[in-house]
Amino acid sequence: MQLTIFFDGQFWVGVVEQHDDDGLKVARYLFGSEPSDAEVFAFVQRAIPAILEGARVAPPAEAVAGLPPAINPKRRKREAAAAVQQRGISTYAQEMLKRDLEARKRESQSASRQRQEEARAYKRLLKVQKAREKHRGH
Repeated sequence: MQLTIFFDGQFWVGVVEQHDDDGLKVARYLFGSEPSDAEVFAFVQRAIPAILEGARVAPPAEAVAGLPPAINPKRRKREAAAAVQQRGISTYAQEMLKRDLEARKRESQSASRQRQEEARAYKRLLKVQKAREKHRGH
């Protein structure tokens, strides 16, 4: 399990990644203002298990076939040091977060469309009833 906290320009965001045999679970949590060490510790203790339960599982990333070409050892050392220095969220995790967001957006849109249809049908029913009551006495 990996927790990455970063500033996205407006808020402090925590991204939790958990690699299982099933695949990758990714969850995003908005801290708002910069979290203190105590807030992060409380988040790790209490909130992460609940957040990961609600996360969807993405299938494991396909391994790249073949061996990478030989790289100069000094360059490998520099790249490794740079990777350790940055240690951001993986691009696969970002992609899974985006897919999850799009899926929730589609669900929300369909629910909203359904509510609008129900409201239209209700208004139509009221209109018909009102028209019947107007003509009842004549």
